[in-house]
Amino acid sequence: MTDSQPPAEETADADGAAGDRHVPVMLGRCVDLLAPALQREGAVYVDGTLGMGGHAEAVLERCPQARAVGIDRDPQALALAGERLARFGDRFTGVHAVSDDLPAVLADLGLARADAVLFDLGVSSLQLDEVGRGFAYRTDAPLDMRMDQTTGPTAADVLNGYDARDLERVLRDYGEERFARKIARAVVREREAQPFTGSGRLVELLHRVVPAASQRSGGHPAKRTFQALRIEVNAELTVWEQALDRALRALAVGGRIVVLSYHSLEDRLTKRGLAAGATSTAPPQMPVELPEQAPWLRLLVRGAEQADAAEVAANPRSASVRLRAAERTRATPDQAPERGRTTDRRAPHTSDQPPTTQDEVTP
Repeated sequence: MTDSQPPAEETADADGAAGDRHVPVMLGRCVDLLAPALQREGAVYVDGTLGMGGHAEAVLERCPQARAVGIDRDPQALALAGERLARFGDRFTGVHAVSDDLPAVLADLGLARADAVLFDLGVSSLQLDEVGRGFAYRTDAPLDMRMDQTTGPTAADVLNGYDARDLERVLRDYGEERFARKIARAVVREREAQPFTGSGRLVELLHRVVPAASQRSGGHPAKRTFQALRIEVNAELTVWEQALDRALRALAVGGRIVVLSYHSLEDRLTKRGLAAGATSTAPPQMPVELPEQAPWLRLLVRGAEQADAAEVAANPRSASVRLRAAERTRATPDQAPERGRTTDRRAPHTSDQPPTTQDEVTP
């Protein structure tokens, strides 16, 4: 997944197979980091943001003793990934859910722990390339931006329903937009004449409102606003903070987690969550660290790794990625598996079945 916007000529045919439409980011590095935890018979790999299944496919090929559980909130992505991974039979199970439902997904499948977990955050190639989804600002489209189009408010609902103060908060906090107040006030003025329905009109407004000097130095004037709206519509940061915490608690001792982030807000939460587990809780004045105060995570990379120049040249969507990874080194009291569902947002299905959508609630 990625937060970068491709040029129009790079978008793929909407009817293409998943393998033809998506180039997984840092694929080899991800598999190298995850594979050591997946060498036993029945080892469980969880792809918390399955997308079109590129990472899951590589893991299943590299680790023949493992099975994969793929979670995605987007029914279209889940169906495409199911077709791509059908050749693995019952080694793959796709689940329609949001990533913070991971422990309940495992419990529903009778699994107590995950041996390896991957999160590839942000908007997926499928979502960017589908013009009608409204994620890309280079083409006029309905202002939807929902990763799961079966539920929840759209970006148009946010633009037309939030007051100026709330719009400013969304743009400032989620888009890190310097001109959040100016944009919010302009949106409120324009919607009084006519509600926003398409992305083209919003982009035109942003071209007018964002100062020309900022456009020259800061890239496309819609980039931050579209990011902010998408994060608000999908509750991405709230979901991610909960998903990371729950995934770490579901991780077996010796299990590994890899996270690919594409903007500083995601990466900051990831860094904080992994650092907390990799830091001793013993007070500085204590002469001896008690076992329960010892770190329970070991960081596998120094800082955050980036895609190399060759990958960025071949796949421009990898330019903003930041990879972090860790290994669980000991059990902790909060590691008991969660039982029961946290929401009604999913229905398990095997690789040769389409996802079943149940009545859903907004995350």
